[in-house]
Amino acid sequence: MAKAKSPAFARIRAEVIRLVALIPEGKFTTYGSMAVYMNVMARHVAFVMSRLTDEESQALPWHRVVSADARLSSKMDAELRELQKSRLVFEGMSIDSKGFIEDADAHFHVVGIRRNIRWSELG
Repeated sequence: MAKAKSPAFARIRAEVIRLVALIPEGKFTTYGSMAVYMNVMARHVAFVMSRLTDEESQALPWHRVVSADARLSSKMDAELRELQKSRLVFEGMSIDSKGFIEDADAHFHVVGIRRNIRWSELG
């Protein structure tokens, strides 16, 4: 039997989904930027993103979240990476041959400044 996720994880997951939904078309953000805002590690954001349900993947602009250096993740499945690239290009971004978003500063979406959240203490 799989171990149930903690209430803190459920809140983190919900916040990742909420933040991804807020990224405007033509913009991107990074796992790390979201993590700083949420006061968690980037791998927590990546973990949630890698386990979106099919319904969530269809509803959310997941393609607007990339690695810290404005690069498409090299760890992502090649087909999924191509889908991400095509969606970003459709939204007006240029991606170089190594997977970096060109003119990244013009397209970067600032999530916000670090919040002092202790996820395990929320009621």
